[in-house]
Amino acid sequence: MAFELPKLGYDYAALEPHIDARTMEIHHTKHHAAYTNNLNNAIAGSALEGKSIEEILKGVSEHSTAVRNNGGGYYNHNLYWEVIAPGGATNPEGELLNALNESFGSVQNFQESFVQAALTRFGSGWAWLVLQNNKLVVSSTPNQDNPLMDVADVQGTPILGIDVWEHAYYLNYQNRRPDYVNAFWNLINWDEVARRFKG
Repeated sequence: MAFELPKLGYDYAALEPHIDARTMEIHHTKHHAAYTNNLNNAIAGSALEGKSIEEILKGVSEHSTAVRNNGGGYYNHNLYWEVIAPGGATNPEGELLNALNESFGSVQNFQESFVQAALTRFGSGWAWLVLQNNKLVVSSTPNQDNPLMDVADVQGTPILGIDVWEHAYYLNYQNRRPDYVNAFWNLINWDEVARRFKG
């Protein structure tokens, strides 16, 4: 069965003023849709048909560049739309909060580490909060790579990610990536991040 572009759980305008409606519409209907279609084309007629996206990505070094780029783009955006939400949740709580404090010393230290990863990712890519061996770590990846991939420097299960490709923010923020990254904190759906943390 072919991979499908997911429907968003909110309107394109719902994340304003932090992410504008036009950016959301283009990002979802053009960029994410293209990754989805190109992934389906890349795996058509191969042994990868019928496998989950997670299964595909875990062995991505054995597959074509088209599978790596578009499979990553498909998975990364699926996660991105779910870990942001209108208004977000105010703060991490419970087990996730405890894990952040244990891994980073404080939520503030985590935020500083995450922002640093997002701002220092040269060119296009992502910054991640990753569950690795029952500990939380921050990493970043180039292009559409992610920590699920066997080619990633830091491997694990991503539970939060920010897209720092220019298509994610350029219409509103132009070259001001720091402003976009700071605005992202107003949108994090901590309930979804906590769900992914619990697995």
